[in-house]
Amino acid sequence: MMCLIAAEAAIFTIFVVAYLYYLGKSLSGPQPRDVLHAPILMTICLLSSSVTIHAAVKALAHGRVGAFTGWWLATLALGVVFLAGTGVEWRHLITVEGLTIGTNLFGTTYYSLVGLHAFHVAVGVVILAIGSLFGVLGYVTARHAGRAEVFSLYWHFVDGVWVVVFLVVYVIGR
Repeated sequence: MMCLIAAEAAIFTIFVVAYLYYLGKSLSGPQPRDVLHAPILMTICLLSSSVTIHAAVKALAHGRVGAFTGWWLATLALGVVFLAGTGVEWRHLITVEGLTIGTNLFGTTYYSLVGLHAFHVAVGVVILAIGSLFGVLGYVTARHAGRAEVFSLYWHFVDGVWVVVFLVVYVIGR
């Protein structure tokens, strides 16, 4: 997992640097300050999911499978809310603001960076859904705590990347 995280960190670094390099170089609008609004609720949900997944892993390590399943489902729900919020934001940007991936450099770099992150959240949501299903069906035991912890490293990474993306796109980039 650490090798995957290192490789993904390199990829995200490239996308963040590209976003920052091309920031302000679009010849036509819209510009970030014209259309972006900080997704505070989505950010709270995603960052809270690091707390819930930590609680899930801790519960499973102590043999509390029911608590694990509840916390794991909460993490799944928070991830789904984040993705839904991203979808709502993109729908608004495309249909109301006219910002698509082909509109200008800002659109290209914005959708590439935020889309890369959303893809990673979606992968995590799928894994969380599978783990939730196994938990609900009673296939999860305390001996799976190590596996849950390894996945939690990925989820914490995705949350950490969001902090960087949020700061670059919605704070610095505006």
